[in-house]
Amino acid sequence: MLQTLRKAGGSLVMTVPKVFVEQNGLGEGSQVELHLLGKKMTVEAPTRPRYKLADLMAEMSEGLPRVDGWEEMPTVGLENG
Repeated sequence: MLQTLRKAGGSLVMTVPKVFVEQNGLGEGSQVELHLLGKKMTVEAPTRPRYKLADLMAEMSEGLPRVDGWEEMPTVGLENG
C-alpha cells in the first residue's frame, strides 16, 4: 500500500488505513508499536489483555470490599427491575 507523507509541524505524518483501525479497535489516542529494521517499518496494534472474572477475584486478598450503609442506600436505576 503506497502512502504519501505530509508535513505537520516539524514532522512527517501518514494516515492509518481505516480497515486497520477497525480490525484492531483503534481510535484517536490509541498507541501502536513501531518496529524499525533498516528501510522497513511495521506497525503493530498491541493485543489487549483479556480478563476473566474468576482471575480478577482471585487477586483480591480480602474478597469484595464492603461499603457501610450499602443496604440502606436508595435505588437510583434498575437495581430492582
